[in-house]
Amino acid sequence: MVHDLYHYIGGARVDGTSGRFGDVYNPCTGEVQARLPLASRDEVREAIANAEKGQAEWAAMNPQRRGRILLKFVDLANEHMDELAELLSSEHGKTFADSKGDVQRGLEVVEFSAGAAPHLLKGEFSDSVGTGIDVHSLRKPLGVVAGISPFNFPAMIPLWQAGPALAAGNAFICKPSERDPSVPLRLAELLTEAGLPDGVFNVVNGDKEAVDALIEDPRVKAIGFVGSTPIAQAIYAGAAAHGKRAQCFGGAKNHMVILADADLDMAADALIGAGYGSAGERCMAISVAVPVGEETADALVAKLQERIKGLRVGASMDKDVDFGPVVAASAKERIEGYIAKGAEEGAELLVDGRGHTVDGYEGGFWVGPTLFDRVTQEMSIYREEIFGPVLSVVRAADYDEALRLCSEHEFGNGVAIFTRDGDAARDFASRVEVGMVGVNVPIPVPIAYYTFGGWKASGFGDLNQHGPDAFRFFTKTKTVTSRWPSGVRQGASFVMPAGS
Repeated sequence: MVHDLYHYIGGARVDGTSGRFGDVYNPCTGEVQARLPLASRDEVREAIANAEKGQAEWAAMNPQRRGRILLKFVDLANEHMDELAELLSSEHGKTFADSKGDVQRGLEVVEFSAGAAPHLLKGEFSDSVGTGIDVHSLRKPLGVVAGISPFNFPAMIPLWQAGPALAAGNAFICKPSERDPSVPLRLAELLTEAGLPDGVFNVVNGDKEAVDALIEDPRVKAIGFVGSTPIAQAIYAGAAAHGKRAQCFGGAKNHMVILADADLDMAADALIGAGYGSAGERCMAISVAVPVGEETADALVAKLQERIKGLRVGASMDKDVDFGPVVAASAKERIEGYIAKGAEEGAELLVDGRGHTVDGYEGGFWVGPTLFDRVTQEMSIYREEIFGPVLSVVRAADYDEALRLCSEHEFGNGVAIFTRDGDAARDFASRVEVGMVGVNVPIPVPIAYYTFGGWKASGFGDLNQHGPDAFRFFTKTKTVTSRWPSGVRQGASFVMPAGS
C-alpha cells in the first residue's frame, strides 16, 4: 500500500502544499511504496523562518546543555536502531546490517560533536597587547544552515552535517534525497523527543526547486552537499555567488594498490567487501584494483573470481545476503550501460552482473557483481564513476606506475595500499595525491574526531566534514579589543596602532 510522506517543519509533520509529488520505491520489489511531496519555494521559506525563530533559543543555551540534548537523541536513536535500519533498507536497498552501520557512523559524529563543542567553541585571549589593552576572540554560530544529502547514506551524511552544526548553536535544514527520505524524517522526530527546540532541525523534501531556494535565500548562511561532481560544482558556485559558505563533495574513483609482497588473501577479501558492499553505492567504495606486476595480478584476479562465485545477492532483510539491489531502475540501467561499454572498449569481462535475478523479487533493481581485467586509463569504466558493483583491474608494471595512476586521476577521494613494506606504505601515504589514504585498510573513512574530505574533483571548499573542521565551518569568529582606562588621558591619536 502506498502511503504519503511529509515535511518536518517547526517540530511537527507538515503536509506538502505544492501539488508536486515524487515516488519512493522499494528497490527489492521495484514497487512504489510512498508518495513524497516536493516543496515549493514558499514551503522552503516557511522552514527557514521556523529555523530562524528556533535558532535564537538554541544558540542562547550553553554548549553543555545543547550537548545533553544531542546525547539524549543518540540514546533514543540507539533504542530505535532496528526501526531506523529497517526503514533505511526498505528505501535504499542496502542490507539490514549495513543500514545499522549507516546510522551508527552518523551517531558517532553527533556524540563527538556533543562532547567536543565546549572545547572547540572556545576562543583565545591575550592580555596586555598594548598598554592596558586586552584582546579576545569568540566563536559564534552562523544562524541557519542547510545540508543536501545523498541517497547512498540517508542517515550518516545528514548526521555528519547536522551534528556539528547543531552543537555549535545553529539551526539546520535537511534536504534529503528524494529516493530515501524516511530516515531523516524519523531522526527529526527523535530530535524533538530528545528536547531540541521546535524549528532547530527541519526536513524539507524536494528537488532542484528546493535546492535553489536554499542557495538563494540570504537567511541561509552555509550549505553542505554530498553527491555527484557536476552538482557539487554547481552548488558550490551558486553558494559563493550568493555570499554563503559551502562544503561540497563530489564523485570518486578509489584505487587500491596491491604490491607483490602483500597478503593476497587479505587483499582479495578487502577488495570484495570494499568493491561490492552496498552494491558499490559508496563514495569510498574501491572500484579500481591496481596489482603491481603480472604475477601479482594473475594471482589476485584468480582469488577475486573464486570469491565472487560465493557472493550472495538478495533481499535487504535476508540476513544471509552480502548485498542488495541498487537504488533505482535508472541506476541499474546506467550501471549495465557501463558494463556494456567496458566490454565494447576492450576490457576483459570476467564476471558479468547483468541480468541478475532473485527468486520472489523479479521486479527488483538487481545488478550482480561484475569484474573487469586489463582495463586501461582511456576506458570510460576507468575514467568515470560507475557507482555500482563493478570492479576494474588495472595492471601496473611497477610501484611508480601504480602511484602515478592514483595521483593523476581526476578524482581524489580515497585510496588504499596493501603491502607488508612499511617504507613503501609510508612513501605512498606521503606522495599520493588523494585526500584519504588507507594502509591495509580498504575503506579509509576517518573516525568522527578527524575530518572527511577528498581532493581535486572530489571536493570543493576549504573545510571538510566532521572533526574540528566542521566547527570552523559552522561558526564565525568575532575578535574583541578592549581597553580599561587607568585615569590617564592620552589625547587623540592619528597613527595606526601597532603592537610595538
